[in-house]
Amino acid sequence: MNIKQAILFLQGKIIQPNMPISLLQAQVNSASNYLPIVIQILFALGLVFTIIWGSNLLGPKRVTSDKLQNFESGIEIKGNARQPMAIKYFLIAILFVLFDVEVIFFYPYAVNFRDLGWDGFIAVILFVASFLAGFIYIFKKGAMKWEE
Repeated sequence: MNIKQAILFLQGKIIQPNMPISLLQAQVNSASNYLPIVIQILFALGLVFTIIWGSNLLGPKRVTSDKLQNFESGIEIKGNARQPMAIKYFLIAILFVLFDVEVIFFYPYAVNFRDLGWDGFIAVILFVASFLAGFIYIFKKGAMKWEE
């Protein structure tokens, strides 16, 4: 077998007539190829279930007032944890996630900017323009003012 035949064989384009049948079957993608993965997943799930069930069955079941209190990392509990929180916190968090995800779309352009040419450049300019328009809009609406 020469190099060209070996490359074609590895690509699956040729099969030698004297090749063992087990190698021919290994090239076919069938459900039996996934059986070890399914067995491993079932074993892992069974192990998790067994460990949780066993710890519940064998573990101590003493209920005390200290165990029923919320754990505060060693700090004394101060008031109720169910206090109202300003909606500004959630608004800033959502805006951060929104603009952070938009920035992620710059990476494919940075990797392929030479291949995309002027069409890609114009598309990125339009993307940045819409990005900035949204940022200016939320800034003018006062969404970024923390004190209010």
